[in-house]
Amino acid sequence: MIDYEVLRFLWWVLIGVLLIGFAITDGYDLGSAGLLPFLGKNDNERRVIINAVAPHWDGNQVWFVTAGGAIFAAWPIVYATAFSGFYWAMMLVLFALMIRPLAFEYRAKVEPHQRKWCDLSLFISGTVPSLVFGVAFGNLFQGYDFTLDSYLRSTLNGYFWSLLNPFALLCGVVSLSMILMQGACWLGLRTESDVEKRAIIAARRLAIVVIITFAVAGFWVAHIPGFEIISIMDGNAASNPLHKTVVVVESGRWLANYSKYPITLLAPVLGFIGAIGVILLAGRKPSLTFISSSISLLGIITTAGASLFPFILPSSSNPSVSLTVWDATSSHMTLGIMTFVSAIFIPTILAYTTWCFYKMWGRISVKDIEDNSHSLY
Repeated sequence: MIDYEVLRFLWWVLIGVLLIGFAITDGYDLGSAGLLPFLGKNDNERRVIINAVAPHWDGNQVWFVTAGGAIFAAWPIVYATAFSGFYWAMMLVLFALMIRPLAFEYRAKVEPHQRKWCDLSLFISGTVPSLVFGVAFGNLFQGYDFTLDSYLRSTLNGYFWSLLNPFALLCGVVSLSMILMQGACWLGLRTESDVEKRAIIAARRLAIVVIITFAVAGFWVAHIPGFEIISIMDGNAASNPLHKTVVVVESGRWLANYSKYPITLLAPVLGFIGAIGVILLAGRKPSLTFISSSISLLGIITTAGASLFPFILPSSSNPSVSLTVWDATSSHMTLGIMTFVSAIFIPTILAYTTWCFYKMWGRISVKDIEDNSHSLY
Protein backbone atom coordinates (compact mmCIF):
# COMPACT_ATOMS: atom_id res chain seq x y z
CA MET A 1 0.00 0.00 0.00
CA ILE A 2 1.28 3.44 -0.94
CA ASP A 3 2.10 5.75 1.95
CA TYR A 4 -0.59 8.41 2.62
CA GLU A 5 1.93 11.27 2.38
CA VAL A 6 3.14 9.96 -0.98
CA LEU A 7 -0.44 9.67 -2.25
CA ARG A 8 -1.15 13.26 -1.24
CA PHE A 9 1.86 14.51 -3.17
CA LEU A 10 1.07 12.22 -6.10
CA TRP A 11 -2.41 13.70 -6.47
CA TRP A 12 -1.02 17.21 -6.28
CA VAL A 13 1.15 16.23 -9.26
CA LEU A 14 -1.69 14.48 -11.12
CA ILE A 15 -4.08 17.41 -10.78
CA GLY A 16 -1.29 19.66 -12.01
CA VAL A 17 -0.84 17.35 -15.01
CA LEU A 18 -4.56 17.58 -15.77
CA LEU A 19 -4.48 21.38 -15.63
CA ILE A 20 -1.41 21.46 -17.87
CA GLY A 21 -3.08 19.01 -20.27
CA PHE A 22 -6.13 21.28 -20.37
CA ALA A 23 -3.98 24.36 -21.05
CA ILE A 24 -2.03 22.69 -23.87
CA THR A 25 -4.87 20.91 -25.66
CA ASP A 26 -7.99 22.97 -24.99
CA GLY A 27 -5.67 25.99 -24.88
CA TYR A 28 -5.19 25.98 -28.64
CA ASP A 29 -8.98 25.74 -29.04
CA LEU A 30 -9.54 28.71 -26.76
CA GLY A 31 -6.64 30.60 -28.32
CA SER A 32 -7.85 30.01 -31.87
CA ALA A 33 -11.34 31.20 -30.91
CA GLY A 34 -9.88 34.30 -29.25
CA LEU A 35 -7.91 35.12 -32.40
CA LEU A 36 -10.83 34.46 -34.76
CA PRO A 37 -11.80 38.13 -35.36
CA PHE A 38 -8.19 39.15 -35.98
CA LEU A 39 -6.84 36.35 -38.17
CA GLY A 40 -9.94 35.67 -40.24
CA LYS A 41 -10.66 38.58 -42.59
CA ASN A 42 -13.64 37.00 -44.36
CA ASP A 43 -16.12 34.21 -43.77
CA ASN A 44 -14.09 31.51 -45.52
CA GLU A 45 -10.95 32.38 -43.55
CA ARG A 46 -12.88 32.30 -40.30
CA ARG A 47 -14.23 28.88 -41.29
CA VAL A 48 -10.65 27.75 -41.90
CA ILE A 49 -9.77 28.75 -38.32
CA ILE A 50 -12.86 27.06 -36.89
CA ASN A 51 -12.29 23.82 -38.80
CA ALA A 52 -8.63 23.74 -37.78
CA VAL A 53 -9.84 22.93 -34.25
CA ALA A 54 -13.17 21.30 -35.15
CA PRO A 55 -12.07 17.63 -34.91
CA HIS A 56 -10.75 18.00 -31.37
CA TRP A 57 -12.30 20.92 -29.48
CA ASP A 58 -15.03 18.94 -27.71
CA GLY A 59 -12.69 16.07 -26.83
CA ASN A 60 -10.12 18.47 -25.42
CA GLN A 61 -12.65 19.70 -22.86
CA VAL A 62 -12.36 16.29 -21.19
CA TRP A 63 -9.17 17.56 -19.52
CA PHE A 64 -11.12 20.37 -17.83
CA VAL A 65 -14.00 18.11 -16.77
CA THR A 66 -11.58 15.49 -15.46
CA ALA A 67 -9.59 18.12 -13.53
CA GLY A 68 -12.80 19.36 -11.90
CA GLY A 69 -13.80 15.81 -10.98
CA ALA A 70 -10.32 15.07 -9.62
CA ILE A 71 -10.41 18.19 -7.42
CA PHE A 72 -13.84 17.16 -6.12
CA ALA A 73 -12.62 13.66 -5.25
CA ALA A 74 -9.05 14.36 -4.09
CA TRP A 75 -9.50 17.81 -2.51
CA PRO A 76 -13.19 17.97 -1.47
CA ILE A 77 -12.82 20.90 0.92
CA VAL A 78 -10.95 22.88 -1.75
CA TYR A 79 -13.73 22.13 -4.22
CA ALA A 80 -16.44 23.16 -1.74
CA THR A 81 -14.68 26.37 -0.72
CA ALA A 82 -13.64 27.53 -4.18
CA PHE A 83 -16.68 26.53 -6.22
CA SER A 84 -19.26 27.82 -3.75
CA GLY A 85 -17.34 30.87 -2.54
CA PHE A 86 -16.50 32.17 -6.00
CA TYR A 87 -19.82 31.34 -7.58
CA TRP A 88 -20.02 34.29 -9.96
CA ALA A 89 -16.50 33.80 -11.29
CA MET A 90 -17.24 30.13 -11.96
CA MET A 91 -20.56 30.97 -13.59
CA LEU A 92 -18.80 33.45 -15.85
CA VAL A 93 -16.40 30.72 -17.01
CA LEU A 94 -19.16 28.15 -17.43
CA PHE A 95 -21.35 30.58 -19.39
CA ALA A 96 -18.46 31.32 -21.72
CA LEU A 97 -17.79 27.60 -22.23
CA MET A 98 -21.49 26.80 -22.71
CA ILE A 99 -21.92 29.21 -25.62
CA ARG A 100 -18.95 27.65 -27.43
CA PRO A 101 -20.70 24.45 -28.63
CA LEU A 102 -23.72 26.48 -29.68
CA ALA A 103 -21.51 28.73 -31.79
CA PHE A 104 -19.66 25.78 -33.34
CA GLU A 105 -22.77 23.78 -34.18
CA TYR A 106 -25.05 26.56 -35.39
CA ARG A 107 -22.65 28.84 -37.24
CA ALA A 108 -22.97 26.90 -40.50
CA LYS A 109 -26.76 26.63 -40.12
CA VAL A 110 -27.77 30.27 -39.54
CA GLU A 111 -28.12 33.03 -42.10
CA PRO A 112 -24.84 34.66 -43.23
CA HIS A 113 -25.65 37.95 -41.49
CA GLN A 114 -26.20 36.09 -38.19
CA ARG A 115 -22.79 34.43 -38.14
CA LYS A 116 -21.23 37.48 -36.52
CA TRP A 117 -23.01 36.52 -33.29
CA CYS A 118 -21.50 33.03 -33.44
CA ASP A 119 -18.08 34.57 -34.06
CA LEU A 120 -18.57 36.88 -31.08
CA SER A 121 -19.58 33.89 -28.94
CA LEU A 122 -16.44 32.00 -29.97
CA PHE A 123 -14.30 35.04 -29.16
CA ILE A 124 -15.89 35.33 -25.70
CA SER A 125 -15.55 31.59 -25.09
CA GLY A 126 -11.85 31.80 -25.89
CA THR A 127 -10.82 34.94 -24.02
CA VAL A 128 -12.99 35.02 -20.89
CA PRO A 129 -11.98 31.61 -19.41
CA SER A 130 -8.32 32.25 -20.29
CA LEU A 131 -8.40 35.57 -18.44
CA VAL A 132 -10.40 34.33 -15.43
CA PHE A 133 -8.14 31.31 -14.86
CA GLY A 134 -5.12 33.61 -14.72
CA VAL A 135 -6.87 36.01 -12.35
CA ALA A 136 -7.73 33.06 -10.09
CA PHE A 137 -4.09 31.98 -9.90
CA GLY A 138 -3.03 35.55 -9.22
CA ASN A 139 -5.34 35.72 -6.22
CA LEU A 140 -3.93 32.45 -4.87
CA PHE A 141 -0.62 34.21 -4.26
CA GLN A 142 -2.39 36.92 -2.27
CA GLY A 143 -4.78 34.62 -0.43
CA TYR A 144 -8.56 34.44 -0.65
CA ASP A 145 -10.65 36.08 2.08
CA PHE A 146 -12.30 32.98 3.56
CA THR A 147 -12.53 31.31 6.97
CA LEU A 148 -13.41 27.84 8.29
CA ASP A 149 -15.44 27.13 11.42
CA SER A 150 -14.93 24.16 13.74
CA TYR A 151 -17.06 22.00 11.41
CA LEU A 152 -14.88 22.98 8.43
CA ARG A 153 -17.68 25.01 6.88
CA SER A 154 -16.24 27.79 4.74
CA THR A 155 -17.38 31.41 4.68
CA LEU A 156 -16.25 33.79 1.97
CA ASN A 157 -15.87 37.40 3.08
CA GLY A 158 -14.71 38.94 -0.20
CA TYR A 159 -16.59 39.99 -3.31
CA PHE A 160 -16.19 39.21 -7.00
CA TRP A 161 -14.85 42.66 -7.82
CA SER A 162 -12.19 42.38 -5.13
CA LEU A 163 -10.61 39.58 -7.18
CA LEU A 164 -9.84 42.05 -9.97
CA ASN A 165 -6.81 43.62 -8.29
CA PRO A 166 -3.69 44.75 -10.22
CA PHE A 167 -1.51 41.68 -9.59
CA ALA A 168 -4.32 39.25 -10.38
CA LEU A 169 -5.11 41.13 -13.60
CA LEU A 170 -1.43 40.92 -14.57
CA CYS A 171 -1.60 37.14 -14.06
CA GLY A 172 -4.75 37.17 -16.17
CA VAL A 173 -2.80 38.85 -18.98
CA VAL A 174 -0.06 36.20 -18.66
CA SER A 175 -2.68 33.47 -18.94
CA LEU A 176 -4.55 35.09 -21.83
CA SER A 177 -1.40 35.83 -23.82
CA MET A 178 0.01 32.32 -23.43
CA ILE A 179 -3.32 30.72 -24.47
CA LEU A 180 -3.57 33.02 -27.50
CA MET A 181 0.05 32.15 -28.34
CA GLN A 182 -0.86 28.46 -28.20
CA GLY A 183 -3.77 29.07 -30.54
CA ALA A 184 -1.64 31.06 -32.97
CA CYS A 185 1.00 28.29 -33.05
CA TRP A 186 -1.69 25.70 -33.71
CA LEU A 187 -3.11 27.73 -36.59
CA GLY A 188 0.40 28.14 -37.99
CA LEU A 189 0.61 24.35 -37.96
CA ARG A 190 -2.84 23.51 -39.32
CA THR A 191 -3.71 26.26 -41.82
CA GLU A 192 -2.37 27.61 -45.09
CA SER A 193 -1.93 30.84 -47.03
CA ASP A 194 -2.97 34.17 -45.49
CA VAL A 195 -4.35 32.71 -42.26
CA GLU A 196 -1.08 30.87 -41.67
CA LYS A 197 0.97 34.04 -42.29
CA ARG A 198 -1.12 36.09 -39.87
CA ALA A 199 -0.93 33.31 -37.28
CA ILE A 200 2.88 33.27 -37.49
CA ILE A 201 3.07 37.02 -36.89
CA ALA A 202 0.58 36.77 -34.02
CA ALA A 203 2.54 33.90 -32.42
CA ARG A 204 5.77 35.92 -32.38
CA ARG A 205 4.12 39.02 -30.95
CA LEU A 206 2.23 37.07 -28.31
CA ALA A 207 5.41 35.23 -27.30
CA ILE A 208 7.03 38.60 -26.61
CA VAL A 209 4.03 39.57 -24.45
CA VAL A 210 4.31 36.26 -22.59
CA ILE A 211 8.01 36.81 -21.85
CA ILE A 212 7.51 40.38 -20.62
CA THR A 213 4.41 39.74 -18.49
CA PHE A 214 5.80 36.49 -17.03
CA ALA A 215 9.00 38.29 -16.03
CA VAL A 216 7.10 41.20 -14.47
CA ALA A 217 4.81 38.78 -12.59
CA GLY A 218 7.86 36.91 -11.27
CA PHE A 219 9.44 40.14 -10.05
CA TRP A 220 6.14 41.15 -8.42
CA VAL A 221 5.75 37.77 -6.68
CA ALA A 222 9.17 38.22 -5.10
CA HIS A 223 7.97 41.40 -3.39
CA ILE A 224 4.49 40.50 -2.15
CA PRO A 225 3.70 38.87 1.23
CA GLY A 226 3.66 35.08 1.24
CA PHE A 227 2.43 32.31 3.52
CA GLU A 228 4.59 29.98 5.61
CA ILE A 229 3.69 27.01 7.83
CA ILE A 230 5.55 27.25 11.13
CA SER A 231 4.09 24.21 12.91
CA ILE A 232 5.11 20.61 12.24
CA MET A 233 2.68 18.79 9.95
CA ASP A 234 2.31 15.01 9.78
CA GLY A 235 1.79 14.01 6.17
CA ASN A 236 0.16 10.74 7.29
CA ALA A 237 -2.31 12.29 9.74
CA ALA A 238 -6.01 12.69 8.99
CA SER A 239 -6.86 15.82 7.04
CA ASN A 240 -7.79 18.81 9.19
CA PRO A 241 -6.82 22.35 8.07
CA LEU A 242 -7.33 23.66 11.62
CA HIS A 243 -4.38 21.74 13.06
CA LYS A 244 -1.56 24.01 11.94
CA THR A 245 -0.19 27.51 12.30
CA VAL A 246 0.52 29.72 9.29
CA VAL A 247 2.09 33.16 9.29
CA VAL A 248 2.39 35.81 6.62
CA VAL A 249 5.96 36.63 5.58
CA GLU A 250 6.53 40.11 4.19
CA SER A 251 8.34 39.19 0.97
CA GLY A 252 10.28 36.43 -0.73
CA ARG A 253 8.30 33.49 0.70
CA TRP A 254 6.88 32.43 -2.67
CA LEU A 255 10.43 31.96 -3.96
CA ALA A 256 11.59 29.83 -1.03
CA ASN A 257 10.91 26.51 -2.76
CA TYR A 258 13.41 27.34 -5.51
CA SER A 259 16.29 27.41 -3.04
CA LYS A 260 14.92 24.48 -1.07
CA TYR A 261 14.30 22.34 -4.17
CA PRO A 262 16.69 23.61 -6.90
CA ILE A 263 15.15 21.34 -9.54
CA THR A 264 12.06 23.58 -9.50
CA LEU A 265 14.15 26.32 -11.16
CA LEU A 266 13.67 24.32 -14.35
CA ALA A 267 10.02 25.44 -14.46
CA PRO A 268 10.51 29.20 -15.05
CA VAL A 269 13.44 28.43 -17.36
CA LEU A 270 11.13 26.29 -19.53
CA GLY A 271 8.54 29.07 -19.49
CA PHE A 272 11.01 31.54 -20.99
CA ILE A 273 12.81 29.10 -23.31
CA GLY A 274 9.53 27.88 -24.79
CA ALA A 275 8.38 31.42 -25.59
CA ILE A 276 11.79 32.30 -27.06
CA GLY A 277 11.55 29.15 -29.17
CA VAL A 278 8.24 30.38 -30.59
CA ILE A 279 9.86 33.66 -31.66
CA LEU A 280 12.79 31.88 -33.32
CA LEU A 281 10.91 28.97 -34.92
CA ALA A 282 7.59 30.52 -36.02
CA GLY A 283 7.34 30.38 -39.81
CA ARG A 284 10.24 27.94 -40.08
CA LYS A 285 9.38 24.80 -38.12
CA PRO A 286 5.60 24.72 -37.41
CA SER A 287 5.68 21.49 -35.38
CA LEU A 288 8.59 22.63 -33.23
CA THR A 289 6.90 26.01 -32.79
CA PHE A 290 3.82 24.37 -31.34
CA ILE A 291 5.97 22.14 -29.12
CA SER A 292 7.88 25.22 -27.90
CA SER A 293 4.62 26.98 -27.06
CA SER A 294 3.43 23.89 -25.18
CA ILE A 295 6.73 23.80 -23.25
CA SER A 296 6.22 27.45 -22.32
CA LEU A 297 2.75 26.69 -20.95
CA LEU A 298 4.14 23.71 -19.06
CA GLY A 299 6.85 25.89 -17.51
CA ILE A 300 4.58 28.78 -16.55
CA ILE A 301 1.90 26.64 -14.91
CA THR A 302 4.50 24.51 -13.13
CA THR A 303 6.17 27.70 -11.88
CA ALA A 304 2.91 28.77 -10.25
CA GLY A 305 2.40 25.36 -8.66
CA ALA A 306 5.99 25.04 -7.43
CA SER A 307 5.89 28.54 -5.91
CA LEU A 308 2.65 27.89 -4.02
CA PHE A 309 3.51 24.40 -2.77
CA PRO A 310 2.30 23.07 -0.37
CA PHE A 311 -0.53 25.62 -0.36
CA ILE A 312 -3.58 24.97 -2.52
CA LEU A 313 -5.96 27.68 -1.32
CA PRO A 314 -4.39 30.23 1.09
CA SER A 315 -6.62 32.35 3.33
CA SER A 316 -5.79 36.03 3.69
CA SER A 317 -8.23 36.64 6.59
CA ASN A 318 -7.09 33.67 8.69
CA PRO A 319 -3.84 32.21 7.33
CA SER A 320 -3.90 29.21 9.67
CA VAL A 321 -6.99 27.77 7.95
CA SER A 322 -5.29 27.87 4.56
CA LEU A 323 -5.77 24.63 2.63
CA THR A 324 -2.62 22.67 1.81
CA VAL A 325 -1.60 19.43 0.14
CA TRP A 326 -1.21 17.80 3.57
CA ASP A 327 -4.51 18.72 5.19
CA ALA A 328 -7.16 19.23 2.48
CA THR A 329 -7.18 15.81 0.84
CA SER A 330 -9.56 12.87 0.89
CA SER A 331 -8.92 9.76 2.95
CA HIS A 332 -6.07 7.34 2.34
CA MET A 333 -8.48 4.76 0.92
CA THR A 334 -10.12 7.25 -1.47
CA LEU A 335 -6.79 8.39 -2.87
CA GLY A 336 -5.64 4.78 -3.17
CA ILE A 337 -8.72 3.74 -5.17
CA MET A 338 -8.44 6.85 -7.37
CA THR A 339 -4.79 6.06 -8.07
CA PHE A 340 -5.66 2.50 -9.14
CA VAL A 341 -8.44 3.71 -11.44
CA SER A 342 -6.26 6.46 -12.90
CA ALA A 343 -3.48 3.98 -13.68
CA ILE A 344 -5.95 2.18 -15.97
CA PHE A 345 -7.92 4.98 -17.56
CA ILE A 346 -5.39 7.79 -18.05
CA PRO A 347 -3.22 5.69 -20.44
CA THR A 348 -6.42 4.64 -22.22
CA ILE A 349 -7.51 8.25 -22.69
CA LEU A 350 -4.05 9.25 -23.92
CA ALA A 351 -4.04 6.35 -26.38
CA TYR A 352 -7.37 7.14 -28.04
CA THR A 353 -6.62 10.88 -28.01
CA THR A 354 -3.35 10.24 -29.84
CA TRP A 355 -5.17 7.99 -32.33
CA CYS A 356 -7.77 10.72 -33.00
CA PHE A 357 -5.04 13.27 -33.73
CA TYR A 358 -3.31 10.80 -36.04
CA LYS A 359 -6.45 10.03 -38.07
CA MET A 360 -7.65 13.64 -38.30
CA TRP A 361 -4.33 15.33 -39.05
CA GLY A 362 -3.80 17.72 -41.96
CA ARG A 363 -3.86 21.37 -42.95
CA ILE A 364 -7.05 23.28 -43.71
CA SER A 365 -7.22 25.75 -46.60
CA VAL A 366 -9.82 28.06 -48.11
CA LYS A 367 -10.09 25.62 -51.04
CA ASP A 368 -11.06 22.84 -48.61
CA ILE A 369 -13.82 25.06 -47.26
CA GLU A 370 -15.10 25.89 -50.74
CA ASP A 371 -15.00 22.25 -51.86
CA ASN A 372 -16.80 21.02 -48.72
CA SER A 373 -19.03 23.97 -47.95
CA HIS A 374 -21.90 21.77 -46.68
CA SER A 375 -19.93 19.21 -44.67
CA LEU A 376 -17.65 21.47 -42.62
CA TYR A 377 -18.42 24.00 -39.89
